[in-house]
Amino acid sequence: MLECLVFDIETVPDVDLGRRLFALDGLGDEEIARAMFQKQVEKSGNDFLPLHQHRVVAISIVLRNRSGFRVWSLGEEDSSEKEIITRFFDGIERFSPTIVSWNGGGFDLPVLHYRSLLHGVSAPRYWETGDDDQSFRWNNYQSRFHSRHTDLMDVISGYQPRGRASLQDVAVMLGFPGKLGMSGDKVWPCFVDGQIATIRHYCETDVLNTYLIYLQFQMIKGRVDAKQLGKEHELLEKELAETGQTHLDEFLSAWKIAGKKP
Repeated sequence: MLECLVFDIETVPDVDLGRRLFALDGLGDEEIARAMFQKQVEKSGNDFLPLHQHRVVAISIVLRNRSGFRVWSLGEEDSSEKEIITRFFDGIERFSPTIVSWNGGGFDLPVLHYRSLLHGVSAPRYWETGDDDQSFRWNNYQSRFHSRHTDLMDVISGYQPRGRASLQDVAVMLGFPGKLGMSGDKVWPCFVDGQIATIRHYCETDVLNTYLIYLQFQMIKGRVDAKQLGKEHELLEKELAETGQTHLDEFLSAWKIAGKKP
């Protein structure tokens, strides 16, 4: 049995920072966000904001351990950014899990670093590199090539930028549901409309896709065989079916329709 914690974050523009950076006093949040996007387009040709200009609005988790399987989003819909980030690092502090992501090294974790700086979130276990715990010297969360954090996009691409693929493309390639009509560029409009639940549900389906890819990756590594993989899929199917949550039912149905399960 493979124990892991798969995570994903969703973000929106940090309009408070944008207001200060670009002297935009007097403008509303939506106007400030538009200005931030436009300035980034002028600078780089696309509107993807620098990582320090992102604000975290959701962190979703898949946890597979000896107790079973669980998928959820940290905190509540009205939880503060500091609270959900604190909850994430508290889990690492208490259990030192193997964490798994898709592009977590390139996006999710750097964003969490900046926001932890902002909110003063302490995470000594996460930042440990062997000074206080020798076991972390050769396997820690900071090294790109250590396994305490497995960035699947990074590892599967052979650490080559030209080899990288999107979570959506790889999920679809393997017969998994993928994005189900939602995508990262829709998070800000959803946030503006107050649809925090929609964002959290989308984030949860992203971690489910990532978890399924991780299982497949463990098979090519020889960590699980086809029989074990089938059992993990059966457990996941059972747990999703029992949640009674519409977005997870939709994910399970889409997975069945894909017809790729062992």
